[in-house]
Amino acid sequence: MRNQFTAGLFLAIALTGCNQSPGPLEGTWKAEGIVPMTITFRPGETETMGVIEQVDYTTKGNVVKVTYKDGMMKGSSIPFTLVDHNTATNPMYTLRRVR
Repeated sequence: MRNQFTAGLFLAIALTGCNQSPGPLEGTWKAEGIVPMTITFRPGETETMGVIEQVDYTTKGNVVKVTYKDGMMKGSSIPFTLVDHNTATNPMYTLRRVR
C-alpha cells in the first residue's frame, strides 16, 4: 500500500510542470513581423507552415510560455504576452487571432 502511494505521489509531482493546454492561445493566429506566418496552438502541439511540433505550455498571468519538445526548436521556449483576447506579442512578432 505504501509503495502504491509513493508511486502515485511521484507521478503527480512529475506531471505538475507539464501542461498540454494552450489556454488563451488555443486556436489559429496570424503572425505579423519578420516572417509572416500562421500558427495554430492545440493541446500538446503547435502547427506552423504545415510542421507539427510537440510542446508544453506554461501560463503565468498574461504570459503563455511555449516550450518545444521536439523538432528544430527542441528545448527552447517562446513567451507570448497576451495584450487582449485577439492579440499576443513577443519580441519577434505580433499575433492576431484568426479563429
